[in-house]
Amino acid sequence: MVEFEETPTGLKTPRIQWTDTDVEAFGSRRPSLHRVNSNSSLSGAHSRRGSIDPASALPIAYRTVSFQIAESKEKSAAEIQKAKDSAAKEFADLDWHTISHNEIFTRLSSSPTQGLSTEQAKRKLTEYGKNTPSPPPTHYFQQIFGYFFRGFGSILLIGSILVFVSWKPLGDPPAVANLALAIVLLAVFFIQAAFNAWQDWSSSRVMASITTMLPDSCLVLRDGLQVTVVASEIVPGDVLYIKSGNKLPADVRFIEISSDAKFDRSILTGESLPLPGTVDSTDDNYLETRCIGMQGTHCISGSSMAVVVSTGDATVFGKIAKMTNTPKTGLTPLEREVVNFVIIICSIMLTMIIIVIAVWAGYLRKVHPSWINVATLIVDCVSVAIAFIPEGLPIALTASLTITANIMRQNKILCKSLKTVETLGSVSVICSDKTGTLTKNKMYVTETSIGTQNMDPQTARDEMIKHHQDGKGVNAVDQLRAIAGLCNSGEFDMSSEELPLHDRRINGDATDQALLRLSESLGPVSDLRRMWKKTFELAFNSKNKYMIRTVALVEEEGLKIALPTSEIGAFHPDDTLLTIKGAPDVLIGRCTKYTAISGETKDFDATTRATIEDIKNTWSSQGKRVILLARKTLSKEHILADPSSSQFEDEVMRHARTDLTLVGIVGIVDPPRDEIPYVVSTLRGAGIRIFMVTGDFSLTAQAIAAECGIITNPPDMVKGIAALSRDDATSVSLSDEKGLSESPPSYRSIVLSGPELITLNENQWNQLCKYEEIVFARTTPEQKLRIVKEFQARDEIVGMTGDGVNDAPSLKAADIGIALGSGSDIAIEAADMVLLESFSAVVEAVQYGRVVFDNLKKTIAYLLPAGSFSEFWPVMTNVIFGLPQVLSSFLMIIICCFTDCAAATVLAYETPEADVLLRKPRKPKVDRLVDWKLMLQSYGFVGVLETVSSFAMSYWYLQRNGIAFSDLWFGYGNVPTNIDQDFYNARLNEASSVYFVNLVVMQWFSLMALRTRRLSIFQHPPLFNNLTQNWYLFPAMLFALVMAIFWLYIPKLQTTLNTTSVPAEHFFLPAAFGLGILFLDEARKWAVRTWPNGLLAKIAW
Repeated sequence: MVEFEETPTGLKTPRIQWTDTDVEAFGSRRPSLHRVNSNSSLSGAHSRRGSIDPASALPIAYRTVSFQIAESKEKSAAEIQKAKDSAAKEFADLDWHTISHNEIFTRLSSSPTQGLSTEQAKRKLTEYGKNTPSPPPTHYFQQIFGYFFRGFGSILLIGSILVFVSWKPLGDPPAVANLALAIVLLAVFFIQAAFNAWQDWSSSRVMASITTMLPDSCLVLRDGLQVTVVASEIVPGDVLYIKSGNKLPADVRFIEISSDAKFDRSILTGESLPLPGTVDSTDDNYLETRCIGMQGTHCISGSSMAVVVSTGDATVFGKIAKMTNTPKTGLTPLEREVVNFVIIICSIMLTMIIIVIAVWAGYLRKVHPSWINVATLIVDCVSVAIAFIPEGLPIALTASLTITANIMRQNKILCKSLKTVETLGSVSVICSDKTGTLTKNKMYVTETSIGTQNMDPQTARDEMIKHHQDGKGVNAVDQLRAIAGLCNSGEFDMSSEELPLHDRRINGDATDQALLRLSESLGPVSDLRRMWKKTFELAFNSKNKYMIRTVALVEEEGLKIALPTSEIGAFHPDDTLLTIKGAPDVLIGRCTKYTAISGETKDFDATTRATIEDIKNTWSSQGKRVILLARKTLSKEHILADPSSSQFEDEVMRHARTDLTLVGIVGIVDPPRDEIPYVVSTLRGAGIRIFMVTGDFSLTAQAIAAECGIITNPPDMVKGIAALSRDDATSVSLSDEKGLSESPPSYRSIVLSGPELITLNENQWNQLCKYEEIVFARTTPEQKLRIVKEFQARDEIVGMTGDGVNDAPSLKAADIGIALGSGSDIAIEAADMVLLESFSAVVEAVQYGRVVFDNLKKTIAYLLPAGSFSEFWPVMTNVIFGLPQVLSSFLMIIICCFTDCAAATVLAYETPEADVLLRKPRKPKVDRLVDWKLMLQSYGFVGVLETVSSFAMSYWYLQRNGIAFSDLWFGYGNVPTNIDQDFYNARLNEASSVYFVNLVVMQWFSLMALRTRRLSIFQHPPLFNNLTQNWYLFPAMLFALVMAIFWLYIPKLQTTLNTTSVPAEHFFLPAAFGLGILFLDEARKWAVRTWPNGLLAKIAW
């Protein structure tokens, strides 16, 4: 539900508010300021330089593609205000807002009709520089400091220092092995810093390449022609065309503006209400006047033409941003999950260290004082710490996210933050806009109806030519052509003038494009606009669902086209022609007359109205968008206000409510994108419900939804509001837990309109939110926002797709907002993710959103068994049971920092499992990154098997060399009788190396087993399958083997580190144990797949 806030005037207004009509819906209307209406056609600009947050009434946040600036908790409000005050002083001497338009153009050497010449633009670009912000300063010390101490760097450094101290002065005598261990820890400290720096460099390159993919263009006047230029090449003096949804790419002075033009300045001021723009100055303060449009603000309604006065750092936004430039900080949800896991592991680690110290201080130091001295104790504690800390996890996390971001880039997907990638894996509901998202947004008129006569555009053209040849003055088609061409904000792109009409580019929305092509096919639109001059325009918006344009007669020839012969004589040169187009269900009630096929105006009787209603419903049920075209003559006596006054709009709106003449209706086709049925079925298979949310008529929306696969039931089984009980929720047999797939087909699909949504109570919303197939038609921005909030209130993770101004509030409110690259600037700014090419990319996005989480779980599951569990027990058996430490502290470090790290990192390269889009979405509150199921898998299954087999191999090796296990139990360092001390120490070193090799080799098979959570290795092979292979696995395993051989077989290292070579059988026996782990895990996965509701499936990680 839309929240309300109290404004200084006492008016309760919606927290997110976009147009005057939105305020009107809540019982009030803001008074308009004086402004001058445009006398020329205004088209739109596409300016997408950055990611400026358009959310209203939010904390001030400057977000661009190249940099992010935020009011962080660390930066005081006073500091921000100081920056604004400083900027205000700099702008105090500017007078762009007070001087006349002529003087502005004189100063800038520009022209309102010609703009700048190409040569002028080049010179100014050299003089003023590119229209881009200065990059934020790089804090090299902080950056380098972070490379060293990010992740577990501080623990490695502290551990190294402690081991150095254990060597000297605590060592008595100093143990060379401790010195070597300290040096290795220090080396790992520098290696991980270097790796962090490389990862930062590579990930920044990926993100830089992603941000350059976002479209960046504006529509400007150059050499007298409308041309599209890159926003970074805009210069002072450029004449810029702005329409609803655009973001201003520079500071501008308005020179023409429509009466309904409003701008959202919340990015700079924090004000929630949009402000009307004006041509004349309203304030002496440059920052407060409304005749200046500021870079980064959005046009949320209307259209305008403006001249650029400042670019780059010289803009208001550039000045403030430069003074408050602070990098955005904070952890993403997934990073918080990792931190929580590390806290758990560190808590266990500290507990174990405390236990070791307590046993040593309370028992061993008194009873067996020679067993463990202080230096050995410190080394043991460092070993436990290093063993428990998963050193490879931060590297794997960064690699995983960078890899995923790179894959997103390859699929033309722009993710604005890491949170976007993570949230995608949890999305359970996607609410999709229709036009431009599910459909191609390439509209063409396929049907026309004048009076009750249906005809296609070609037939209409033939009919018009026939009547012209007859010379009887029948001009019904001409009148349709006139309204379609005059009540239209579209403009042909002159650069495509030589192309066929079907292929010519048009600046304007899809509906205007379709009607402009229709009008042009019946006669030149340029002739119409030469004969009639625009005096006022009210742009189409999702609230009104219509567009108004008033025109004044310039050439009398225009009367023969726009009016019936019988009314031409009554039209006075000072009269105004009101043209209007929009939704039939909104406008048809305002019509009292209609144009018959004969061209004459007749009374709009009930029979004719019923016929036209039937035509409209027939077209709508075929998936066509139906537009009604009407007109009304306003005599000079009827409308007294001047077009340049604020009262003119009110009078026009009043006259537009009654006595309209219906000229005709047209049916427009906007076919679904070819890939949409596949996308819908795939997402549905992934447990994601996809709904349509549109402003279209219900029958049209339902027909398109059926074509897209969103509605699968036949029309007679699609429910309406009557299916939702106000009192008894059980009247609809829907399952809360098992989903709608088990519910009766008659309750799968429902279609509701916006007005019906307003009437729903809590009980009906509960029922509605359980439907699998929903179409929301005739919705307003507030209702779209309400839909998102209602699903979120029921613990759904909601994705919202859209591309228009009216989608921005819901895009911002959704858990993940998804915009198309072809959408409006404000929608792109509000979204978390931008699909630059096709909506089908959302499938890849969801898939890899899940893969990030899966692969991190696999990384943790791989690191825990050998990296903590199997290393911890040798220390504990040494302290508690007096057994020799069968795995040396040095070799523990080698496993954690060398042999396991490479394999843990390459798991980030694992491709999606075949069932990744067959699983239900992850529930963030339930499915944690590390839970008891993963701990059971890592410790209770793999960890136990690796630990027991490693102990067995080590003690079996000692047994074969004459040292029985019974002689070691509670031995506390006592050498067995008849065994030489040197021989004993040598055999213990060999046993330690055996334990080490056993873990290294078994981890190879653990790596293979952990590649999938439920699928067999044969279903997801690591080789010879392009969809599942991961060639990095084998170099990682080879690296682990090389590391083992390096530390065990180099003679100089053997004497220094107390390592030894290992008999050949101890490389092959662990392989057999590893195969056992792989076999047992395959059996577990088979049982999970076979009995999905069985015990093993319930405890599966």
